[in-house]
Amino acid sequence: MIRVAVVGAAGYIGGELLRILVSHPQVEIAAATSRSLHGRQIDGVHPNLRGRTKLVFSPEDELDRYDVLFLATPHRETMSRMPEFLAMAGTVIDLSGDFRLRDPDAFADYYGLAHQAPDLLPTFVTGLPELHRERLRTADRISVPGCMASAGMLSLVPLAEAGLITGEVAVDARTGSSGSGAKAGVENLHAERSGALRVFAPTRHRHEAEIAQATGLPIRMTATGIEAVRGVQLVCRAWLGDGVDERSIRSTYRGRYGEEPFVRVVAQRRGMHRFPDAKILSGSNFCDVGFALERGSPQVTVIAALDNLVKGGAGNAVQCMNVRFGLSERAGLEFTGLHPN
Repeated sequence: MIRVAVVGAAGYIGGELLRILVSHPQVEIAAATSRSLHGRQIDGVHPNLRGRTKLVFSPEDELDRYDVLFLATPHRETMSRMPEFLAMAGTVIDLSGDFRLRDPDAFADYYGLAHQAPDLLPTFVTGLPELHRERLRTADRISVPGCMASAGMLSLVPLAEAGLITGEVAVDARTGSSGSGAKAGVENLHAERSGALRVFAPTRHRHEAEIAQATGLPIRMTATGIEAVRGVQLVCRAWLGDGVDERSIRSTYRGRYGEEPFVRVVAQRRGMHRFPDAKILSGSNFCDVGFALERGSPQVTVIAALDNLVKGGAGNAVQCMNVRFGLSERAGLEFTGLHPN
């Protein structure tokens, strides 16, 4: 059994980690921490776990030594504590944004402060198995991408690496309210969010930098909050190279993802589900990718969707752990999603 601890287990990502890990056949959850709720039953905060665990939240100062430490800790705070965390586990899987960018100048630009542990940035491997599986097999420091970044990477990297798209890519990202976390402010109250289509980042969202880092392309991203709890959908518009047609795009995706357990290329020509839709992915670790060509124009529209808390966060982290420890990547992640929901 792999002995794990979840730091920051009271939030949405922490709760999703616990939901997945309690059903994982080869994991023992040894600790789940919360600064303000230690001593309380976990199912008092995550009621979906009633009857599934008897764990109580523990304080962070009682952390011991573990095989894996999952960090569901706040952005901008994790970097100052990383040396402490690295001493607690053989493998650290970080779900904050602090170690996603390899360039400290880019981090300062997008996060608004200097990185406090720049020497550690190059030691982390990007936690997206579909793109970095071989490195993850031996990685002890893993940084899970952001939810919108994961969708952008999975949809654009195969085309970028094959040289099929050129120039700047426009990314229109839509996200549900859970992406803001359990302690979000007034902007995520039901009265403010219901019925809204709020552009909260017209330019320079931090996930833009992650997609640019992964693809090597200039990315211009707009992020909009929609009336949904879970889910991310990205619509990416890119220019194609000379001679690129539908067949070459489809064969590139199928060549890259044909054997992947959690990326599905959506290629239906009819029906209401012919393009990726985050609603049908709720609770699952899948990312669906599809595309459409602009008639009479060398332009492609790529669409990707995933559950921001699972493939965009906790599920992806568990998939990375499975790769690192030589387990089936599907372990703990078999849930298919709901339809209708």
